[in-house]
Amino acid sequence: MNHAHSSIITPRLWALIPAAGVGRRFGATVPKQYLELGGRRVIDYVLEMFIFHPKLSGCVVALDRNDPYWNDGIYAAHPNIHRAIGGNERCHSVNNALATLTNDLGAQDDDWVLVHDAARPCLRRSDLDALIAVLTNEPVGVLLAVPVHDTVKQSQLTENEKIVRVATTVARSTLWRAYTPQVFRLGLLRQALNQALANNQLVTDDASAIELFGLSPRLVEGHADNIKITRPEDLPLAQFFLIQQGRLC
Repeated sequence: MNHAHSSIITPRLWALIPAAGVGRRFGATVPKQYLELGGRRVIDYVLEMFIFHPKLSGCVVALDRNDPYWNDGIYAAHPNIHRAIGGNERCHSVNNALATLTNDLGAQDDDWVLVHDAARPCLRRSDLDALIAVLTNEPVGVLLAVPVHDTVKQSQLTENEKIVRVATTVARSTLWRAYTPQVFRLGLLRQALNQALANNQLVTDDASAIELFGLSPRLVEGHADNIKITRPEDLPLAQFFLIQQGRLC
């Protein structure tokens, strides 16, 4: 009887958005997640994908301690959104948000956490649902990714270190671009991040921490329009993709 009861209590799903970055590479005065895109801000498209999803229990956003932009957002006071203090690097922000999930929202170690970049506004609902669908029997975790179709070159610097030349061509048949969301059990992700930080490995995505922990996450093919806004020319491209998806008129 107890076993039957326990099987009903399925792990919950949470969204985690690291949004403490200042966007140095972009070069704008405003962090890229707050840039205007089709009449709203980049992060608004991200948040609405998660806070209105029926299978998600809540969303934690990791923000810079002195963030002056968040409170002006249309979802700033939404009851499904909870704030965490961001860290110096993305991995610190994710770690802080995991603590908020556990301490403030009662999330359990076997709950699933979907980590998604604040500057990826074009995630398709169908891709998000495809990720969630494969979690049922997944022992490690999953990430959205896209196979590499370009020919990829590894570079080398010449002796004067100003001219970059080709060192070799990398076989692309096994190469993928890692996108987000990336989904892992809360307890496993915390363990993996803590180990990476203890070894001074500032991982740039969550799957890297899981890999360093000795596990192999599952790749789920998504759409290539799930771009990350990193350069000024990405904004009009994102707007085009949102229009194509029917999310912008």
